[in-house]
Amino acid sequence: MAPDVARRDAVEAMGELFRALSTPVRLPIVVELSAAPRSVSELVEALGVSQPLVSQHLRVLRAARLVAVDRRHRERVYRLLDDHVRHIVGDAGQHVAEHGR
Repeated sequence: MAPDVARRDAVEAMGELFRALSTPVRLPIVVELSAAPRSVSELVEALGVSQPLVSQHLRVLRAARLVAVDRRHRERVYRLLDDHVRHIVGDAGQHVAEHGR
């Protein structure tokens, strides 16, 4: 693969990652999961949104391979799949804290 094509593919993949994170519900879900794995009910409580909405966005994050789900008894617990995503979200938060909007 030519370097320009590989770079274009990488940039496109990065864009897909940022699109997956860039909604008013998905980004806060990822922020919560950056701290620790959470059940759907914990995410609903933390975010103050409905369970169906949280579940819908978790499906998108799973399809983007950003989160995984584990069963704990009858409960589903979601976790980040990749520490890189944790760092991206953490660095973005730090940037905003230091530089504002």
